[in-house]
Amino acid sequence: MNATAAEPIPSSLERDIERIRQLHNEGQHAQALQAAQALLTEVPEQHEVLYLIARNQRYLGQIDAALQTLAQLERQHPRYSRLHEERGHCYVVMRDAPRAIDALLQAVNINPALPSSWNLLEGLYRMTGDATNAATAAAHVATLKRLAPDVVRATSHFSDGELDAAERIIRAYLLKAGNDVEGMRLLARIGLARDVLDDAELLLDAVLKIAPDYRAARYDYACVLFERHLYQRACEEIEQLLAVEPAHPDYRTLYASASVGLGEHDRAIALYRGLLQEAPGAADLHLSLAHALKTQGQQTEAIEAYRAATAARPSFGDAYWSLANLKTYRFPDGDIARMRAEEAAPATPLVDRYHLCFALGKALEDQGDYDQSWHYYAQGNALKRSESRYRPEIIETNTRQQIDVCTREFLAAHAGLGDPSAEPIFIVGLPRAGSTLIEQILASHSQVEGTQELADIPRIVLDLQGRDPDLDDPRYPGVLADMQSGDFRRLGEKYLRDTRIYRSGKPFFIDKMPNNFRHLGLIHLMLPNAKIIDARREPMACCFSNLKQLFATGQEFTYSVEDIARYYRSYLELMRHWDEALPGRVLRVHHEDVVDDLEGSVRRILDFCGLPFEPACLEFHKTARSVRTASSEQVRRPIFRDGIDQWTNYARQLAPLRQMLGDALLRYRTP
Repeated sequence: MNATAAEPIPSSLERDIERIRQLHNEGQHAQALQAAQALLTEVPEQHEVLYLIARNQRYLGQIDAALQTLAQLERQHPRYSRLHEERGHCYVVMRDAPRAIDALLQAVNINPALPSSWNLLEGLYRMTGDATNAATAAAHVATLKRLAPDVVRATSHFSDGELDAAERIIRAYLLKAGNDVEGMRLLARIGLARDVLDDAELLLDAVLKIAPDYRAARYDYACVLFERHLYQRACEEIEQLLAVEPAHPDYRTLYASASVGLGEHDRAIALYRGLLQEAPGAADLHLSLAHALKTQGQQTEAIEAYRAATAARPSFGDAYWSLANLKTYRFPDGDIARMRAEEAAPATPLVDRYHLCFALGKALEDQGDYDQSWHYYAQGNALKRSESRYRPEIIETNTRQQIDVCTREFLAAHAGLGDPSAEPIFIVGLPRAGSTLIEQILASHSQVEGTQELADIPRIVLDLQGRDPDLDDPRYPGVLADMQSGDFRRLGEKYLRDTRIYRSGKPFFIDKMPNNFRHLGLIHLMLPNAKIIDARREPMACCFSNLKQLFATGQEFTYSVEDIARYYRSYLELMRHWDEALPGRVLRVHHEDVVDDLEGSVRRILDFCGLPFEPACLEFHKTARSVRTASSEQVRRPIFRDGIDQWTNYARQLAPLRQMLGDALLRYRTP
């Protein structure tokens, strides 16, 4: 959903707003303005109320007041398209055609379903003698006239981030109209915005069966497949689009992103560089190029690309954080001063602010200024947590249900039903617990393929949850008890089939999605011969490392001291259960042991996996491969101890964490 979208309007407020609209439509603009201003005192940031104030001020000839109201509205909701449309109307009244055109273009770039803006633009372009742009505006007017009015209204709400209103209108329309491809596509886009990806995929698949040449729908379909981590299928769809429009920048950008998902980094790098030749000021493209270069181990080139992103957009927090996230980069004082200024600027968006906070936390930690460093880490976590819907009780409920359903007796009764393949090696645990180091060690073996954090097990879990899951009373894992014996084998076969795209033919491969520890019962039922390694790290060090890490996606439990402490305790509880229910099935590897005794730990890991010892596993840092996690640069160096006790520099600030972890500080070593 659009970050600036308002929450659903309460019914009483909606009635008040509707009454003001009615007064406006009846030409009673003074009464409408008075009512809107009175309502604003109750809901000072409600965007529709501010919009109605400005609109009625314009109708009353109060243009300066209307522009001031619109400026206030823009500070609160800068991507609300109708504020820019209304500003355009104000400039038309003032006979300021250039500023009117600029404002109306802003409006239609946010929301293309604004007939009034396109009509005004057509007239303004004709008045200024710009026949080409007048024709373009007229074409948009004609397109909107061909669409059903409900589709236009719903599209307008969708563009402004008002998903509830958009979905309500378009669902009612489709019940009457049936298979209208524009309406179906819009409903799919709403599903994509809400992360209801299975519904969006089904809708777009149906649209393309009706209209196979509908490029916009095929592009949306590729986007949904990409979000579902179905990168190969996404590439196939984009290739169809590129065959028709090979220079289309959106198609090429998505193709590059999907190529990264497939591990085709050289292809992605070439695509990003080609796009940057055409748009050298595109900060996002510089960032994507830098990520791909970093993954390939080209650190110098990656740093140049990250710095190009900050040059293109000085407040680009993600670019600064990405430099910090290299772990080996050190910010000069000038950059730190610039980051402080950008983070403090009132106009800096929330997403940039928390990225800048995490970058400043790391930069000041490297300088030994731990008080200021913690200030920014804590602020970054608070800002990130403020936009999260994470609920720790959902994880804790799942933990209890896993223990209740996947008992030792249940798992024994279903032994051997899954696919017998021994190819997968799962590395699980918490993020920042040493899993990337174990992966790099294993991937240095001639028989083992290092892939990435594969999303296939979480995707299977989502399918088992079903649509519209009740998070307080979920269908999974209870559904495991109702499944037929052949279902587990089919799931194992599906997992092996879907992950084949990440492999090059070696006998074994690694899946290091850390959160898979929650699903070891399912994994055992699907793949009874797969190897499972639990990467574990001392709780204070592990939790602190998570608190100072800003993850690209997911891991929402890492943004508060209480959340990470509760998650770590739930992890220990569930792993103790797996040890009891699946004795000998999981190898526990403590990060500190790997650091203290590398060769002994390597031999133990290889023995567990049934692999002969190879010296290359001890020289893992020399292995050339793509590494996509936060530890990508660290595992390209020999073993090091400098991260073991870093948390002690923040011992005073982390006292609440120590208290919340409680006996986990001792239990984490319990066999």
